[in-house]
Amino acid sequence: MNRLNIYRLTLVLLMIDQIIKIVINHTMKLYQEIKIIPNFFSILYVKNTGAAFSVLENKTILLISISVIFVLLLDEYIQKEQNTLNKIERLSYGMILGGIFGNLIDRIIHRGVIDYLSFTFGKYDFAIFNFADICIVLGTIILIGNTWFSRKKEK
Repeated sequence: MNRLNIYRLTLVLLMIDQIIKIVINHTMKLYQEIKIIPNFFSILYVKNTGAAFSVLENKTILLISISVIFVLLLDEYIQKEQNTLNKIERLSYGMILGGIFGNLIDRIIHRGVIDYLSFTFGKYDFAIFNFADICIVLGTIILIGNTWFSRKKEK
């Protein structure tokens, strides 16, 4: 049952991610920007053919392969440990998988990830990202934090 709950969350987050990207892709032109908070936040439609911060740019097949391998390894771990995972771990894995699947679908369909969240801090433009990226990063942070606090409690 724990594994099923993880994949239910994965599916919900994947659907949210893909709906947002469909709206962006169908209502905006590539590189079009909508300023929400001037000099701080905007919606800027770009396609990233690499990973985070455009690492491995134009290596779509490699990035697809890495994503598939990572999903398979995570699924194997979740299947093996599903009866011992706590709620926070299930939440984390669901978030991470939802994000991975969201960006994987983009790479397969669009040959790059649809990114749209753009932040500027003074003269620094942060890397443009998307909902799937948020899921992966927050899921990972929550998982690491949970592991750290669990180990601290055990001592």
